[in-house]
Amino acid sequence: MGFIKSYALPRVIQWAVVILVGTTITFIIPRLLPTDPVEQTLRRVSTSQIDPRAVETFRQTLTDLYGLQGTPVEQYVRFWTRLLRADLGPSLGAFPTPVTQIIRDGLPWTVGLLGVSTIISWLVGIVLGTLAAYFPRSRWSNLIGGILITVYPVPYFILALVLVLIFAYYIPLFPLVGGSSGSPSNLLPFVLSILQHSFLPALSLVMLGTAFRFIVARALASTVISSDAVTYAEVAGLPRRRIIFGYILRNSLLPQVTDLALALGALFEGALITEYVFSYPGIGYRLYTAIQQSDFNMIMGITIFSIIGIATAALVIDLLYPVFDPRVRYR
Repeated sequence: MGFIKSYALPRVIQWAVVILVGTTITFIIPRLLPTDPVEQTLRRVSTSQIDPRAVETFRQTLTDLYGLQGTPVEQYVRFWTRLLRADLGPSLGAFPTPVTQIIRDGLPWTVGLLGVSTIISWLVGIVLGTLAAYFPRSRWSNLIGGILITVYPVPYFILALVLVLIFAYYIPLFPLVGGSSGSPSNLLPFVLSILQHSFLPALSLVMLGTAFRFIVARALASTVISSDAVTYAEVAGLPRRRIIFGYILRNSLLPQVTDLALALGALFEGALITEYVFSYPGIGYRLYTAIQQSDFNMIMGITIFSIIGIATAALVIDLLYPVFDPRVRYR
C-alpha cells in the first residue's frame, strides 16, 4: 500500500496532468493561428455558381463540425465532451468518415512497421554495442563501429530516398508505394505482400535506430566495464557470457529501457517522414494528407493520440522501474 501511495499514485496523477495540459494546448494553438479552417475549406470547394444561401449553410455546418461555435469556453467544454466519447468529428478530407475510424484503420500499419522496427533496432543496437565495448580491439568491433558511426549522421530522408531509388526504382526488388497488395482472403500471399511492402521502410528505420543505440550502448557498457563488480567477476574467472549479459548488459540496461518505452510511445511522431517517403498507409501518411487539406479534425485527432501514447509510455516505464532497478523498491 505504501508503494502505491508514495510511488505509483503520484505518477498516475502526473500522467493525467500531462494529457490534460497537452490536449488543452492542442485545443488552443489552432485557434491562435491566422488561418481559418472554415474559410479555407469554403475557398477550396466553392465556385461562383453556388447559391450564397447554400454557402452560408455550409459555413455553419463546417463551424459546427470543427467545434468552433460559441465562446472559447463553450468550445472547450464541447471539445472535452466529444473527446471523452471518443468523438473527434468527421474528417473533412474524407467526409463524412469519422476521424477515429481513419486513425483506427491506419493504426495497425504504423504500429506494425515502427513498433517492430524499433524493437529490432533496440535489441540489435544494444547487443552489438555491449559486445563492441567488451571487445574494443577486435576487427569485427571496429568494422561494425565504423559502419554504424558513418550511417548515424546521415539525415533520415536522405537514407530513405537512397533506398527507394536503388531498390524500388533502379533495381525494382520492392514496391515503390503502398502497404500491401491482394486481398486478406488469400492469407499467405497477403502477408507476403505486407512484408515486401514494409521491408524498405523497416530497413531504413532499423539502420538508423541500430546506429544510435549502438553508440549509446557502447558508451554505457564501457562505463560499467570499468566498475569493481566486473573487475571482480573477471578475476573470479566467471564465463565471459555471464560477465557480458549478467553484469555489463544488465547494469547498463536501465536508461536503454527508458529509451525503448519513449520510442514506442512516440510512434506517431516518427511515422510522418517514413510513411510519406514510402507512401505507406499509416497514421503519418494520413497526417501529411490532413495538413495538405487543412483537415482540422484529423490533425487534432492524431496529435492527441500522440500525446496520449507518449504520456502512457512514460507512465508504464515509471511503474516498471522497480522491476529493472531494485534500488527503487527500497527508497
